[in-house]
Amino acid sequence: MEAILENLVRSPKFPDYVDELVEFRRRETEARARFRETMDEDVRAEFINGEVVTEMSSRDRHTLSVHYISALVMLFVRVRKSGAARSEQALTEFPRNDYAPDLCFWAKEKSSQFTGETTLYPIPDFICEVLSPSTEKRDRGVKFEDYAAHGVSEYWIVDADKAIIEQYVARDGKFESVGAFSDGVIRSCVIEGFEMPVIAAFDEKLNLDTLKALLASNQTP
Repeated sequence: MEAILENLVRSPKFPDYVDELVEFRRRETEARARFRETMDEDVRAEFINGEVVTEMSSRDRHTLSVHYISALVMLFVRVRKSGAARSEQALTEFPRNDYAPDLCFWAKEKSSQFTGETTLYPIPDFICEVLSPSTEKRDRGVKFEDYAAHGVSEYWIVDADKAIIEQYVARDGKFESVGAFSDGVIRSCVIEGFEMPVIAAFDEKLNLDTLKALLASNQTP
């Protein structure tokens, strides 16, 4: 970023560039406001780099993985009262973009501010995205960079085709890989105490067994 700015500042056209950027930012801000004003609750859409991006229909494998992981995280968060988790339709506000991740988690400090009227959520502490052909470039590109730079502490990228979960944690505004897991147990670095068999993200029976075990382990005598 410093190199880009240095080149701009040294250019004799620097004042023109500044004027163009200010105008571009003004138009983008207006477009973002229109996006929020006209949002349809039944349509999953995001505002990314000045454009409205509407989510296409997902393949069943993708949909099931989102459901399986969300069910485990949301149940765990509810029984532990450790914050809040939302799936798919929660529009999250970043400095420039508005995203609707597949799964989000906020610790109590942020989630305590949610009300029944909340429609725009703060930056999550944890995000999980399940790849699809139409979203992979964004999930590994602009979202990967934006999430890390603006306070998402942990990011899971799930490849339902290969049955792999990639786990990343943020360090100094960039994501570092914890690992790419295809078996065993994956443990969250942000959702304290949460762990799950990797295959429970892809297998219905194991997912149900894991849900039952989670409920049983948290029942009061």
